[in-house]
Amino acid sequence: MIINIIGGGPAGMYFAILMKKADAAHHINIYERNGPDDTFGWGVVFSGQTLSNLRAADEESHADITRDFEAWDNVDVVHRDRKISIHGNSFSGIARIRLLKILQQRCEDLGIEIKFRNEVNDIEALKDDCELLVGADGLNSVVRQTFRADFQPNLSTRPNKYIWYGARQLFHGLTLTFRETAAGVFAAHSYRFDQTTSTFIVECDPDTWANAGFGNLTDEETRAQLAEVFKPDLNGYPLLSNNSKWINFVLVKNARWYHENVVLLGDALHTAHFSIGSGTKLAMEDAIALRQSFDQRSNVTEALQRYEKARKPVIEEYQAAAHESMLWFENARDHMHLVPIELAYSLMTRSGRVDDAELRKRDPDFMSSYESIK
Repeated sequence: MIINIIGGGPAGMYFAILMKKADAAHHINIYERNGPDDTFGWGVVFSGQTLSNLRAADEESHADITRDFEAWDNVDVVHRDRKISIHGNSFSGIARIRLLKILQQRCEDLGIEIKFRNEVNDIEALKDDCELLVGADGLNSVVRQTFRADFQPNLSTRPNKYIWYGARQLFHGLTLTFRETAAGVFAAHSYRFDQTTSTFIVECDPDTWANAGFGNLTDEETRAQLAEVFKPDLNGYPLLSNNSKWINFVLVKNARWYHENVVLLGDALHTAHFSIGSGTKLAMEDAIALRQSFDQRSNVTEALQRYEKARKPVIEEYQAAAHESMLWFENARDHMHLVPIELAYSLMTRSGRVDDAELRKRDPDFMSSYESIK
């Protein structure tokens, strides 16, 4: 097949890798508007199950990715200057730029051409020039917009503000930190992704954001103010910006996942709140599912039908859990009256995916401590 992919992020590259592995005769072009060294954000996180999926799909890239991973099994909840640790979880982090470089090299090794700094303006022409057109072009997908009448997208902008920073302070676990200030409640989502740097995402409700005056502050002033809010947690390290800006989370859903020979992957197709996991994880698992839909001898339409039928229920279930997690953080101030261990329990069970039995299996000491105060 001739396969054109718009978007050279993890979703687009990984799908190209898997298809080229399946059949070296496929002619695959990836069109990416940014350069090979451009990336926004800091680290990304994967679960243990996702790593198993990546290993089964492509052992070569899995080996390179896991070689650079920082792994941990603890979720740490910091509230009122006390840290509660819950063990028995499986997570790993990697720098986003490092992940991109690994996948770029794998594409090069397989003979897949990535056309960097190439903004596609005529989507229809590219669609007609191939058997399969993949829209892996992110949240603001031009492919989705071009065929919006067919995909029937539903985009919902959520009220909370968040900003994605880095920090030299190393957080040895997936750490959720809450700080109450005169302006309101701030939550930080942080984890290390290499030996020197951590992701540090700060989230707050719109009233807190307005009360703190962030709408009138420069990037430097914003970082300084947030570093002061989280001073006990950052140990004097500054927050690091990489085109970091306050944004609102956008929940993306699509009624249809494909149109004729066009299909969507990753954030172009769906989003899930960052408090429950990584969009990169979902994007790469999308690529695996789409590749598997071509396993059986069938035409493109049949394969895309199979992809939507198999993957859509999985995403809908994940988005439902992520929605509950998102609501918890949007209403974080309502939970601040809880003592630290109660807050930790509430956080661990917020999405409905983890119950008491699962928590007891993961960390019996934590559950014993929690039950002792009930």
